[in-house]
Amino acid sequence: MAWTWRFEKADGTETEPAVRPEEFSTQGDAESWIGETWRELLEGGVEQVRLLEDGTEIYGPMSLSAAEEA
Repeated sequence: MAWTWRFEKADGTETEPAVRPEEFSTQGDAESWIGETWRELLEGGVEQVRLLEDGTEIYGPMSLSAAEEA
């Protein structure tokens, strides 16, 4: 299984992230990575993300600006 993130603007259009990850072998690794890099992604223009497992959406969209408010 490969876990990946889809990076989007607020309207759902895909965008290139400031930090480009590789594929992750576990959901936990993918979620840890987003927890460590969300500020940099947000500053680079990514407004929301979706988590995918082998191309199938697991959840999202998840706003990165909401993480800033938490």
